[in-house]
Formats: sequence, C-alpha cells, structure tokens
Amino acid sequence: MDMVAVQQVRSFNRTVAERIGALDDRFLRRGRPMGEARVLWEIGTDGVEVRGLRGRLQIDSGYLSRVLRSLEGQRLVRVRTSTEDRRVRKAFLTKAGLSERAELDKRSDDLAEHILTTLSERQRKTLTAAMGEVERLLQASMVSFAIEDPSSADAKWCFDQYFGELNARFDAGFDPALSISADAQELTPPFGMLVIARLRGKTVGCGALKLHHAAPAELKRMWIAPSVRGLGLGRRLLGELERHACKTGVAVLRLETNRALSEAINLYRCSGYIEVDPFNNEPYAHHWFEKRLS
Repeated sequence: MDMVAVQQVRSFNRTVAERIGALDDRFLRRGRPMGEARVLWEIGTDGVEVRGLRGRLQIDSGYLSRVLRSLEGQRLVRVRTSTEDRRVRKAFLTKAGLSERAELDKRSDDLAEHILTTLSERQRKTLTAAMGEVERLLQASMVSFAIEDPSSADAKWCFDQYFGELNARFDAGFDPALSISADAQELTPPFGMLVIARLRGKTVGCGALKLHHAAPAELKRMWIAPSVRGLGLGRRLLGELERHACKTGVAVLRLETNRALSEAINLYRCSGYIEVDPFNNEPYAHHWFEKRLS
C-alpha cells in the first residue's frame, strides 16, 4: 500500500472531524455527542428496526444499546418490542425527539452554509464537486461481500431484480425457466456458492458459482444494483468470486452472456476472460468466455 496515500486519507479524516465538530461532546451545541445526534437523525420520523439501524450505521450492538438508553433517558426516543416477534425491536422518536431532530436539521444546514460562505464561488463549486466524488468513493469502500444462503429473502430479491433487468434488456425478453438452472441447491456448498454485496446493510448486488469438482466452474447471476453502478463494484464482485473459486481448487472459470449486456462483456474481457466456442446450449447466450485461474 502507498503510505503517502494512507497518510493523505488520515489527514483528510482529521480535518473533516475537526471542521464538523465531531470531537465536541456537544455536537452542534446541542448537549450530546455526534454519535447520539446521528442515531437520532437515522431513526427518522417513521421509526426504524433496531437491527436495521445497527446494519445501516455499521456500529457495535452494545454501543447502539447504550446510545438508545441515553436517548430514552433524555425522553427523545422510545424503543418497543414487536408483539408478533419478540426478537424484533423498533425505535421511535417522541414528540420531543421529532422537535430535536428538526433543530439538528436546521443547525446542520447552518453549518454547511457557514462552510460555504467562507469560500469564493469558484472554491464552493470545487468543494461541492469534490465532496460528491469523495462520497461516492467512500460508499464504494463501504461495500462488503459475503457468502450467504441462496434461499434467503435477500437472495430471492436479488434474483428477481436480475431477472427483471434481463427481461427488459434482452430482445426477446427473459424466462428463467428456459435458461440453464442455477437454483438454491446448486448454489449451496459444496455444489456452489452465492456472494451478496451489501452497502450499509442493504443488498446491492450478487454473483454465484456452480462448482463441478474437477470440471470448470460456472459463473452465474452477476448483478449490481443501478444505484451503485459506476463504483467499480462489478470488478470487485468478480474478483471475490474468483478468489473463492481458487480456494475451492477451481482451475478454469466459465460463463456465457447475452449480447445486450455490453457492460458485462467489457468487464469480462478487461478481466482476462477469453471468448471461446459455445460449451453449453444456453438459449439466451451469444458469447461464451473462460479464464484460467492462477
């Protein structure tokens, strides 16, 4: 890793923390640290499941519990357990909490305006454009990849999104019943695996492998949500799948794709996949690729 780049990231983090007042235990002059203010903001006007809040903020469950207890003590938040499922807890803002959230919103606007008014018009444009790019890149760095259950609700949601997009983009539509199968059993170890990408706990992509012992493995179900495209996640997801394939002893990885998926075709070619003769009878395929893994 380039240590100059590492030091630049650290310097940037220190400057941002200082400028927004993250070090002050009275964030925005409201008598509480930034962590409590952020949780108050994220609960929102409609409330939120505590489990979802923890995933959204990527914070330790013990720390979140302490923050919620503090906010309850300030009579800004109430936490209720679901009568249908005792494992589910939901946090709501009280009337005072809603008022405090509105005040935090106003003061956050005031702080942003103060930062901008100290700069020239040209500097403001430069700063806001740079912030937009930095935010996108930081979001990319926050995406996590993990092997998950292909029969889960999140996996099914991913597949539905993937099938829907194929149906919209393919010339003659797409019917998964006519395509070569990649069902939950085939994507469950040791027969295969499903990797799901998440940003702030939300599913934003997936990719799968079908394993065939000594024979080449198949790459299946590669999909990235439109909201996070352009962040290089497709390449990272492909790398994750290749890494898992290598760990299981796969020597050759194969895939087929439709001519309508030009972005995917470009990704595969740029990632070292070589176009080969058809190796299956997939009715929706126009291109067949393979790559020998090191």
